[in-house]
Amino acid sequence: MTQTIDHAAAQDIDAILREATRTEILPRFRRLTEDAVRAKNGPQDIVTDADEAAERRITAALHARFPGCLVVGEEACESDPSLLQQIADAPLSFMVDPVDGTSNFAAGLPLFGVMAAAVSHGRVIGAWIHDPLGNDTAIALAGQGAWIADAAGRKLSDLRASTAKPVGEMVAAISWRYLPKPQQAEVAGRLPAFAAVVGFRCSAHEYRALAGGHLDVLLYNRLKPWDHAPGWLLHQEAGGFAARFDRSGYNATTHDGGLILAPDEASWEAARTALLG
Repeated sequence: MTQTIDHAAAQDIDAILREATRTEILPRFRRLTEDAVRAKNGPQDIVTDADEAAERRITAALHARFPGCLVVGEEACESDPSLLQQIADAPLSFMVDPVDGTSNFAAGLPLFGVMAAAVSHGRVIGAWIHDPLGNDTAIALAGQGAWIADAAGRKLSDLRASTAKPVGEMVAAISWRYLPKPQQAEVAGRLPAFAAVVGFRCSAHEYRALAGGHLDVLLYNRLKPWDHAPGWLLHQEAGGFAARFDRSGYNATTHDGGLILAPDEASWEAARTALLG
């Protein structure tokens, strides 16, 4: 049976992310020592003490608030990839990215976020993307919309995806880095079809910008659930449309096949043709 998250629980989860931000992330921002930053799978894939400490704190707090839940954290999956296989059967699980935009964080750039998604049997039912420096959180609940909340849980504004427009007027964030090599070159050559193409090195802020109507299109190839489940629901509840490259739908058990997000289905088709042919 699919579970739900009510507004009180949503506020509790926001508070958990904020507490980890205050205690484990912000005290380390621009104060990381050399041994507090380590490579995982290459020089562009790093982890810091802040990532690990924040994930431990968030995981413990979620287990205390939702006994029996599954927590699938980015860093935990490094040591136990089997966690990904448990998502489909779990009545309630949480995808957690403790510091999204770790490269920015480690470089002292103020563009990183804390992400979480609530999932029931693979279906995304809640999303949180906290901006530590802006001190607000983008929240979405399935079927209940998407909004920005302040530290007291007050709604500051609703989120609305951008409206349809020709590809030549769209602003896109295109993550071509994880595409297969031949496709990287093909997609890169197609980027001038858009009005502008940006890259934040931070899916948290790319998704927040998309759900707020400040970007029109996103493309990702690698679909780790902690990177995309929160933003996908935010954008959907803000009125947007998303599908994998083959036009199939997305859920938290989907870890490949790419993802394109756009204002509506017609815009999605136009963006897909512009990017993939």
